[in-house]
Amino acid sequence: MKSQDETHDNFGEQNTTSLKSSLDRTTAIVTGASSGIGEIIAERFAADGVNVVICSREQDNVDSVAEQIEKSGGRALAVECDVTDRSAVEALVTAAVEEFGSVDTLINNAGTRFMTDFDAITEDEWKAVIDVNLHGTYHCTQAAGEYLKKGGGSVINVGLSSAASRRGTPRLSHYSAAKAAVINLTTTLAYEWASDNVRVNCIAPGFVATPAVEAGLGISAAEIDRTNVERSIALPEEIADIAQFLASPASSHIVGETITVDGIPRIEEVPEL
Repeated sequence: MKSQDETHDNFGEQNTTSLKSSLDRTTAIVTGASSGIGEIIAERFAADGVNVVICSREQDNVDSVAEQIEKSGGRALAVECDVTDRSAVEALVTAAVEEFGSVDTLINNAGTRFMTDFDAITEDEWKAVIDVNLHGTYHCTQAAGEYLKKGGGSVINVGLSSAASRRGTPRLSHYSAAKAAVINLTTTLAYEWASDNVRVNCIAPGFVATPAVEAGLGISAAEIDRTNVERSIALPEEIADIAQFLASPASSHIVGETITVDGIPRIEEVPEL
């Protein structure tokens, strides 16, 4: 039997392995990877030696991302996939396994939202938001589950809005409901799949400087000072940092958690008397 000191030393050696080397030659599926957070996560993982399988509802949108990854020396497979279509999701997973032999990480990043007062949301609009954000996560996770369990994998759900999913946001009731459900699914599934050596976690960002946010708010990533702790908008690279960590053995004891990435906390100030 190893002594406590020997065990401690071996544990230290194991955990000093770089995130890059620990992810090398694994395979990750990244949904919603045509732009924004998904695109940056795919590029980061590919730079770390991960085989990335990226999807979007339009093939042309992910083809260009895959081409850029391969030009940079990475390995990428672009697949057209609507995450609300179970047969398309199953074809995505099959393509990943046929191309790279496994699925080690699933990043559920595909999502959609639009701002509407609750009274004005039609049934079709409600179903559309729930279908992509919640049912899409269900489809992809269940379809990939068989392969994730084979080698002990990781599921990372990207909440896209910590404010909406945790506290609710006016005019985003459908989106808030879907993302709150994804957080609860994360916790529940983490418990169910722990015995299969699959870790399930969630990232819940606040505002992130993606092309969509730039179009809506007029703020680009180039205008954000990364050294400013008080900034309220994150860079996509900062979300990719956390996804990289959660996919690696460095986060081996983080299971069923939702990591909020929202800048400085929102607190109530004590009024002056």
